[in-house]
Amino acid sequence: MKAKTPASPIPPSPESAKKAEPAFGWNAYAEQINGRFAMVGFVAILLLEFFTGENFFTWLGLR
Repeated sequence: MKAKTPASPIPPSPESAKKAEPAFGWNAYAEQINGRFAMVGFVAILLLEFFTGENFFTWLGLR
């Protein structure tokens, strides 16, 4: 019976290993920052609804 050899890890691709850097236009850095701001905004809306007892649309005056 042969001994099993552990699988060698796959090295990361050059694109995934590259750090996102600030730049203009559609790029990975802009998408990363946009996603982070969206998460912060979502949590802010949840906190607003929790502490005021009103939903977001009522707070905006749309309801």
